[in-house]
Amino acid sequence: MLWYRIKLFLKKNWIVITVILLIVVSIVLPVFYLSKMEANTRRYIMGINIASMPWAILQTLIFVGFLYLLQYGGGFSRFKKAKVKSDNVNVKFSDIVGLDEAKREAWEVVELIKDRKRVNKIGGKIIKGVLLVGPPGCGKTMLAKAIATESDVPLLSVAGSEFTEIFVGVGAARVRKLFSEARYTAHAYGACIIFIDELEVIGRRRILYDAFGGGSETNSTQNQLLVEMDGLSDDDANVIVFGATNAYEGILDEALLRPGRFDRKIFVGKPNLIEREKLFGYYLSKVKYDASVDIARLARKAVYKTPAEIENIVKESALIAVRNNRDVITYTDITQAIERIELGFAHKLIMTPREREMTAYHEAGHLVLLYLTHPARDVFKVSILSRGSSLGVVHSMPKEELYTQDRESLLASIRVSLGGYVSEKIKYSTTSDGVSSDFINVTELAHNMVWRLGMGNSDYIGNFTVIPESELSDELASRLNMEAIAIVQSESKNAEKVLKDHWEIVEHFVKLLLEKDELEYDDIVDVFKKYGINRSPLIEE
Repeated sequence: MLWYRIKLFLKKNWIVITVILLIVVSIVLPVFYLSKMEANTRRYIMGINIASMPWAILQTLIFVGFLYLLQYGGGFSRFKKAKVKSDNVNVKFSDIVGLDEAKREAWEVVELIKDRKRVNKIGGKIIKGVLLVGPPGCGKTMLAKAIATESDVPLLSVAGSEFTEIFVGVGAARVRKLFSEARYTAHAYGACIIFIDELEVIGRRRILYDAFGGGSETNSTQNQLLVEMDGLSDDDANVIVFGATNAYEGILDEALLRPGRFDRKIFVGKPNLIEREKLFGYYLSKVKYDASVDIARLARKAVYKTPAEIENIVKESALIAVRNNRDVITYTDITQAIERIELGFAHKLIMTPREREMTAYHEAGHLVLLYLTHPARDVFKVSILSRGSSLGVVHSMPKEELYTQDRESLLASIRVSLGGYVSEKIKYSTTSDGVSSDFINVTELAHNMVWRLGMGNSDYIGNFTVIPESELSDELASRLNMEAIAIVQSESKNAEKVLKDHWEIVEHFVKLLLEKDELEYDDIVDVFKKYGINRSPLIEE
């Protein structure tokens, strides 16, 4: 192991050592030689050499540069590889908040790396590749660093984009250099981890028949990665490759996912309720916040939020608190931060009284239907201030973490989307073009329910979108389309019934919106309680 460390040191510093030796040789020998000459001869030789030295150096640099560039890829194949020893990474599992399931799976990998001698003793082989899959901002990079720290092995990290260049073969050369350094490091320290972020850049399915040659560079880079991970060389270095990707696993090449390469997968998903509460507590502990802030309530309002998004919410709330001349963050600051991040900055438009009132009725229709009839979502805030292209908004959120939607939830989403249209029609006997985005959502949901999910009112079951258009009869397509239209019409009638039955509540919300422009969740709940509604009953179909 000592010999490999010496070789690793010489490999990394051979240029510096060579330069020092050349300087010593070029100074000591000439001085010794000139000291034996006469003074006039010595001055003559030194003058000629000094005068010609700049041109000689320039010629040498040009020659060596072009030789290196043509023979070895030179400047095109060089890239920064951030070598970080585990002592310097210093990220432990205890430093990662949440990700309990991912950490449990990762700990198995740590134990396999630590027990590599025992694994080799019984004839087994250490794992070669681990794929970290999950949405962005969930902690894949942190998890890879923690595995390196807990395993007490060095980490070489690189991004997938660093392998791609315009010149074919550069990416493959970079892969060879990366694995060469990793093997030396593994011999020196017992094992080494290579972390490739954004693996999909070089790991997507190869293009085997490319008429224009655009995929040649990616193909050659990926082929070299496959060869290096296969361990075709006789080198028995313990090199483990970690790849992180936000993309769907199916876009990666099958050769990368076969046994012996990225055959172990760890899904790094979004945090659950308990983990979100821990995350809010962790990030709020870094700032000054009001003791009355209910962290558990924040966690319930941040369903499907990633750790990065939660951190951003806390940072944004701190900026809002400072802007409002407060020394501590309040619950209102945090809710405003969520709203600003998801909806954008609110600004008032100069509208006519009728247009502003129509907007209030539109949003009140969405609000009442959402609160009264949707089984899976709850209202967060309602506003008639403009954000982007919308004149108003009803900001909703999931009541709990759900990974599938049943037919009732989809119908409720259609019903709520029609709330603005129905409310305008009840009040004014006409509607505005503000319903266009709602209609897009409604049509898409109804179409998918009938064509893809078998949720229509007839016995047509299956995903009809997979049938080629030429083989789908006009009669069947017409019937399916009519079923989708029937769903929209039915939910429009349901929406109209609910709003007419609770029109007094709609009028109350319109009045409040015209006075305040925006209503928070607590204000909304108080209005419903005033009318004797303490929970969200489901509509009877």
